[in-house]
Amino acid sequence: MRIEITDDVIPAEEIVLESKAGADGAVCVFDGIVRDNTRGRKTLYLDYEAYREMALEQMRALAEESMEKFGVRDVALVHRLGRLYVGETSVLIVVASAHRGAAFDACRWLIDTLKKTVPIWKKEQFEDGAIWADGEPFPEEHQVSGSAGQQVGGEAEDQHDGGVVRDGGVR
Repeated sequence: MRIEITDDVIPAEEIVLESKAGADGAVCVFDGIVRDNTRGRKTLYLDYEAYREMALEQMRALAEESMEKFGVRDVALVHRLGRLYVGETSVLIVVASAHRGAAFDACRWLIDTLKKTVPIWKKEQFEDGAIWADGEPFPEEHQVSGSAGQQVGGEAEDQHDGGVVRDGGVR
């Protein structure tokens, strides 16, 4: 297993190559990259922060659980922190397995579970302000109209200086 939180560029090709073995019939890769927009707003860059020790512990536990749950041979989970610009990799997940189905299932489960449970937060900087984000579009039932605030994942956000200030939460 390769579990890391880094402030440096993630060497995706190197990690994929390291993950392959003769017994594998599949290597599934999720390369999460910074896109240039969110919900129609132009993204300038993202800032990632984390509670490193806890995040690494939880990432390691997720990797171990995925190996047991899906029967995959190897997992790499690498997340980058700091300021990232459009096109840069923020998170890389590599799953190696004898069979593609297990690799696909484990890879999807890992990114979805990581985003919900690991204490890593993403601040999106737009041309017209910034928000601490959950990483997915806000479900309509959690949106509040008006300028008083925006409801995200069950938590209220308050408008502040053209951006949004968020209380806690995991991205």
